[in-house]
Amino acid sequence: MRIFVATGIFHPEPGGPATYLYRLLPELVARGHVVRVLTFSEGPTEGYPYPLRRIPRRALPLRWGDYARAAWGEMRRAEVMFINNLGLPLIGGGDVPRVLKVVGDRAWERAVNKGWIAPTEDIDAFQRGRYLWRVRLLQAQRAREVRRADRVIVPSRYLRDMVIGWGAPPERVHVIYNALPPDTVSTGLSQAEARAALGLGAGPLLLTVARLVPWKGIDHLIRALPAVPQARLLIAGDGPDEARLRALAASEGVGERVTFLGRVPRERLALYFRAADYTVLYSGYEGLSHVALESLGAGTPVIASDKGGNPELVAHDVNGLLVPYPDPAALAETLRLACSGDTRARLAAHTDDGLERFAWETLVEQTVAVLEGVCTS
Repeated sequence: MRIFVATGIFHPEPGGPATYLYRLLPELVARGHVVRVLTFSEGPTEGYPYPLRRIPRRALPLRWGDYARAAWGEMRRAEVMFINNLGLPLIGGGDVPRVLKVVGDRAWERAVNKGWIAPTEDIDAFQRGRYLWRVRLLQAQRAREVRRADRVIVPSRYLRDMVIGWGAPPERVHVIYNALPPDTVSTGLSQAEARAALGLGAGPLLLTVARLVPWKGIDHLIRALPAVPQARLLIAGDGPDEARLRALAASEGVGERVTFLGRVPRERLALYFRAADYTVLYSGYEGLSHVALESLGAGTPVIASDKGGNPELVAHDVNGLLVPYPDPAALAETLRLACSGDTRARLAAHTDDGLERFAWETLVEQTVAVLEGVCTS
């Protein structure tokens, strides 16, 4: 097959979609498929086993025009399009089959970022709500895209239901779970050794890894921290909410127990996963979290909100704990339970339960099957 891959971000940029494609596309090439990639961003285009074109992010109308013109040429030579972002300027394409990967609701996320809806607006309520015309346009746009796609790939049953709610025919929507990367870093260290390598002492240690934006729920976690006065919280990630979260930690009297690590390289992040007692993911939305997958793969149980795809990965009281969202009192009580008795040891003994569902080989085979199938149907 001649596969045109259209994406908004790509390696070496951070983020799940960029990392996913970087690891997946060589697998397609190894199977004899011809891959060509178009993305926004600046950077090197050599060193990849396929042609890669980057469109610089200059002024919005200009870069969209550049992308649309480049995509038009790619679509003319392709046998299938593999689209990895909603909202890309793809004009034309004729009868070329489209496989669209959806990892979230771009309309909700953009409306939050633009300030058109409150940052606390629940994504599930957003699916049913009525909003100003600008938000309705975003909702209509993503509905058109999923209806036009010949196949839609989503990483969880939760997202499958959401996309069907936008109007995608159910038979076209395929769940392909996210997977542990094939080169997942294994530290080979015990928890104590990982802490020593990072200069961390004893005592309960909580880790959260996230973009610092409102829906990640880090403010709820900081407010719950006084419930476990012996625990420390490490926050790996950056984002627009950092100053507000630092101020919140100080006002809650936990500033000395909260450490903002900034963006942590993946190799070093593996040490933090191993060193932590729990990875906490108390977010208002997750499709299917790579963070939770990597934590469980490192042997560290997960405390997660019972939202989105989290219940498909975290089995309550087996490999982690699920907490109602938003419920600050329940979160505080869960942290108390997690840091008491043998809870951590009991949950850590089962972190690999069910991880076989998230095997990289399975993801590759299922994705190839969808891409090949859409060309022969």
